[in-house]
Parts: sequence; C-alpha cells; structure tokens
Amino acid sequence: MVPSGRTFGRSGESTVADTPDAATGSAPAGTGRGEASAPVTVTGGRGAQLQSSGLRHGWTTGACATAATTAAYTALLTGEFPDPVVITLPKGQRPAFALAAEQLGGPPAGPPGGEPAGDGVAAGPWAMAAVVKDAGDDPDVTHGAVVRSTVRAGAPGSGVVFRAGPGVGTVTKAGLPLAVGEPAINPVPRQMMREAVASVAARYGGAGDVEIEISIDNGAEIARSTWNPRLGILGGLSVLGTTGIVVPYSCSAWIDSIRRGVDVARAAGRTHVAGCTGSTSEKVAVAEHGLPQDALLDMGDFAGAVLKYLRRHPVDRLTIAGGFAKLSKLAAGHLDLHSSRSQVDKGFLAGLAAEGGADAELVAAVAAANTGLEAIVLCRAAGVPLGDLVARAARATALGVLREAPVAVDVICIDRGGTVVGRAEPLANR
Repeated sequence: MVPSGRTFGRSGESTVADTPDAATGSAPAGTGRGEASAPVTVTGGRGAQLQSSGLRHGWTTGACATAATTAAYTALLTGEFPDPVVITLPKGQRPAFALAAEQLGGPPAGPPGGEPAGDGVAAGPWAMAAVVKDAGDDPDVTHGAVVRSTVRAGAPGSGVVFRAGPGVGTVTKAGLPLAVGEPAINPVPRQMMREAVASVAARYGGAGDVEIEISIDNGAEIARSTWNPRLGILGGLSVLGTTGIVVPYSCSAWIDSIRRGVDVARAAGRTHVAGCTGSTSEKVAVAEHGLPQDALLDMGDFAGAVLKYLRRHPVDRLTIAGGFAKLSKLAAGHLDLHSSRSQVDKGFLAGLAAEGGADAELVAAVAAANTGLEAIVLCRAAGVPLGDLVARAARATALGVLREAPVAVDVICIDRGGTVVGRAEPLANR
C-alpha cells in the first residue's frame, strides 16, 4: 500500500521538452497540454496521419509510471521532488510531467534494503510521486487515472524489483509476456523505469538497487471495463506502452487520415505501401522492404478502411504487417481489429492448426489457450506453422475486400518483440 502522508496537488498536465516529438511531428511544446509552438511539416507515416487528423496525442501508463518513478527515486536520494519531471521515451522524445502528489516517509535510514515488512516490502525510507494520465483525444478508460510510484531502497545487488500496488493487476495465467505471479507491468515500461533508475543513480550517487511499487487509483474498478479479468490479470490494470505515446483513434478522423496517407503515397509515385497495426510492425515493414516514410500507413485497427480505399485508389502492392493476435482477427474476417469490437477466436485458430497438421491434443490446447500468443507458442513447439496459416487467411480476407482491384497483398505477422512468426507471399486477385 502507498503509505499515508502529506500530499501536494498539481494539475497533472504534461508538456514536451528538448526534442521534437517524432510521433506527432510537432515541435517542443510551450504549454501544459503539449500544443506545438511551431508545427513541422511531415509528409507521410504515423506522424503525418496524427497531424492531419487534428487529434491530440497522450501518454501511456508506462510513461506515467516512469515519470513518477523518476521523481520518487530522485526525492529518495536528494529529499527533493523534481516538478515537472522529464523522462526519455524509447524514441528519444523528452516529455515533462507535472506531479499530482508527492510524499516522503518511513523510518530513519538503516542498512540498504532494511528488514522486510510484513507484506514482503523492505522497511526504511520511501518516496512516492504520482502523475495523472492524460490520454489526449484517445477514448482510453485510464484517462485521468492517478498513477503512483513508491520507491524504496532494495537489498545490495538486487537491482530493480517491481511490485504491484493497489489497482495494478497480477498475472495468473500463461500466454502473456510476463510470468505467472508477476505484476502486470509490461516489458517496455519495466525497461523504461530501469533506465530511469540508472540515470538518477548515476546523477546523484545512488546504487540503483530499488523496489518500485506501482499503483493506480481505482485501478481495480477501472479494470472491470478491460479484458484483464478474462486474460487472467487480476486485481487491477496493466501498465502498458511500447513508445510511451498514446496515438488517439477517433474512427472518422483516423480513417480520413488513412485516406490522406494513401493519397500522399500515390502522389509521390509509390507503388508499394504498408498498412501497419503499430510502431513495431512498421519497423518490421521498413526492415523487410526498405519502404520510405510516405509509403507507411498507420492502419491501427482499421484494416477495412485501408482495403476499401485501396480498392478505389489502388497501388501495385500492399504489405499488411501487424501483431499475430490482431491479424488473426483479420484472418477470421473481421475488418475492425479493436479489442472492443472483435476478439481473437481461439476456435478459429484451432481449426487452422488442424489444417496445418496439429493432432487432436494440440487442437484442443489451442482452443483452450488464454491468448493468441500462447496458441502460437504451442504450435511452434509442435512444428505447426500457425503463423503462416493466419497470414494466408488474412491475405485471403484482404483480397476479398479488394475484389478486382489490381493490388498484390502480402502479410507479415509478428510477436510482441517484433519477431516475424508468420508470413504470406504477395498474391493478387485474378
């Protein structure tokens, strides 16, 4: 639990410092809401789509947790909370976050790490900082949530240890990128916090051995509106994010931005474009095909929007790149890949596995899998090419939407780490 103590309210707003925001194409902001002081022209890709949509980006729970952790650990070492606190995101952007609350407390400092308290948390001084999540214009259920980080000194040589505080879930089922029993703090936010701790330790002479407890006010209640309970993440929300930035998805605005992206690519003479579900799949598409920025379409969940517009405004080739789970929805015939409007059909995956040579035991295991990730791990271990089968089925769905349009389609499925787990070679309707 976050200990009681005096808190200091803040607005919780954030800005961007030092470097341009590569996700939005905006210059460093000069106001609390992150508006651009001098817009930068972006001709294609994710930045151009966000710019043309007119939507305001936000920050992930992982970015908020990193900001709170940076402030708390700084205060633990120096007695002072930096406010606002600046962090570095994976792509180099440096947003600054105002603190919503700050606390210092605990018994006098003893040996590093102290004696464990009754809940397994080390005794000794602690520092807590909180940030209010701003999801921008994205309809995110965690918008406005208070994300807290309580930092305590850990045992010498322990490194960074993560704990789930109130409102943060715990993993109870296999098939997720975290082991059963771990706090639901995803790999990239963990790495962001480790790097922040190392930076603060180097600056102020700390050892970097800390326990970080992340909590989210009312997180258990908010989590009931998410898929966490079905995924076996119990007790609260997950701390998420791969870039630190929430890209907002207003259906009408984003679909319009997809269309403008196709128009830009065609005007530039591009004959090969890639529709990607996110930044990781975009990187893979660039690495595979060497595509320029203006040939990249941030498809997100709107596969149907890309395909229907290309049906009327074709290019020679479309690469669809995305996470295995999302593309399994396309494979099953869904054109809207958002989790609130379509789900991974484990029965469908089991049927594909059977077509790929899986025995009855494996087919049953795929049908009962907790996640799409678990299904593909099971099939890969058995030598069943489920990833390729999903890619081919997704390609078939895409070609069905394109009808007679002269567009060849290939598909790349990736896992959470960006490893290609399935592909379908280019094919066009005849």
